[in-house]
Amino acid sequence: MIVDAVLGALGGLAGLGALWAAMSIRVVQQWQKGVVFRFGRVREEVRRPGLVALMPIADRLRRVNVQIVTMPIPAQEGITRDNVTVRVDAVVYFRVLDPVKATVNVQDYNFAISQVAQTSLRSIIGKSELDDLLANREPINQGLELMIDSPALGWGIQIDRVEIKDVALPESMKRSIARQAEAERERRARIITADGEYQASARLSEAAAVMSATPAALQLRLLQTVVEVAAEKNSTLVLPFPVELLRFLDSATESQQRDLLAAAAVAAAAKSAEQAVESGEVPEEELGREPAAHELPPLEELLSHSPLESADLERGRVEADGQAGAQERTEPETAS
Repeated sequence: MIVDAVLGALGGLAGLGALWAAMSIRVVQQWQKGVVFRFGRVREEVRRPGLVALMPIADRLRRVNVQIVTMPIPAQEGITRDNVTVRVDAVVYFRVLDPVKATVNVQDYNFAISQVAQTSLRSIIGKSELDDLLANREPINQGLELMIDSPALGWGIQIDRVEIKDVALPESMKRSIARQAEAERERRARIITADGEYQASARLSEAAAVMSATPAALQLRLLQTVVEVAAEKNSTLVLPFPVELLRFLDSATESQQRDLLAAAAVAAAAKSAEQAVESGEVPEEELGREPAAHELPPLEELLSHSPLESADLERGRVEADGQAGAQERTEPETAS
């Protein structure tokens, strides 16, 4: 009986020990820290990872995650300083630095950080220009980090970094930026082309000075151009025509026209003389005389008419001269 009573007492003590262990021992993971509340009052000592002994009924343990938390900031729409409507989203990285403050000073630090990040993002959009949001984000990220970190320090939260993920623009603004970029590329292309032409013109001027000293070099260059064109196996061959040859042909054409007009004038004069002899107006003895010299019409007048019209004009002038000569001979005979 006594043995049974002792065994029952030991079993009861073992049960009480097991119950006490179950109520007082907790496990804190490696990425966590424990905050103990004793009768509702927080203990300053933060429990490390591992087994934690608590006072049953009096203590309560709250585990706080101290890992870095990645929180996306919902896209915020705002107007930049240069009056452009944009939609910006970002991401914030933070971790709990003081578990006691994160537990006591703020009800839900995740929700609090999210709201502060959204308001800070809208504020930073209004203070920035579009070009900075697109191409110079590092200062904006630092400014956004400072704005979020200022209230988070009182909550025991450390902001590790903040980054802007995407900037959404209206379609009209995208087209405007595309036109601007296209105009900029075209401007650079024109500058490069003009610079190339300037350098090429300087080289061509030097080459022309060298070729002017040796005219045969120009002919060799012409033959080289012909060979290069023929290598393409094209059916059309373009040859450069010297301007000096055109001028020579032009002057030769003008001299040939003068010779033709002079020959036509002589032929018309001979024909008119024969007609005068046949009609008896001029004696045959005068045919052996040298024809009276007469001036040709101006070159501009001859060039302004066709060869036939010029011959008719010359014929009319010769006939008028013949009639005047016949009248002069008739007047002395009448006087005698």
